[in-house]
Amino acid sequence: MMRILSLLLAGVLSIGAALAHPPAILNQAAEKAVMEEVTEFRKTLAAAIERKDAAALRGMYADAFVHTHGSGKTDGKDARIVSALAGDPVIEAAPVTDLVVRVPGGWTAIATGVSPIKSGDGKTYSFRWTAVYVRIGDGWQIAASQATRLAEVK
Repeated sequence: MMRILSLLLAGVLSIGAALAHPPAILNQAAEKAVMEEVTEFRKTLAAAIERKDAAALRGMYADAFVHTHGSGKTDGKDARIVSALAGDPVIEAAPVTDLVVRVPGGWTAIATGVSPIKSGDGKTYSFRWTAVYVRIGDGWQIAASQATRLAEVK
C-alpha cells in the first residue's frame, strides 16, 4: 500500500512540475508561428502609436515595462506611452532593418533590430535595439526594451 501511495504521489508531483513551466523547446512550426505573431504585434503596436491610441497602448505595454535609452535613462510604461503619444521617436514605431526574432520558449520572444531615429537636434542616427515580448493570455505585451546608438560611419 505504501508503495502504491509513493508511486501515485510521485506521478502527481511530476505532472504538477510539468504544468508549472511552459515548454522550453518549441518545434520549428510553433517557433515560426510565434515569430509571426510577434512581428504582427510589432506592426499593431506601431499602428496604435501612429493613431495615438492611448487605450490600446496601455494594454500593449506590460505594467512592469522598462525602456533603457542609449544615454542610460530609463522610462517606465507611463512615460513611454506619453513619449510615443507626443510623437517622440521610439523604436517601437521606427522602420527596422536586420530584424531577428528569437523564441526561447512559447511565453517569451526577443527581437533585435536596427532603426533610424531622428534626434532632438534634427539628425538621424541608427540605433541597435532589443525588445522582450511576453505572452499574456492569447496576446503579447512588450515587457522591456533597450536601444544603443551606433557610431557614425565616416
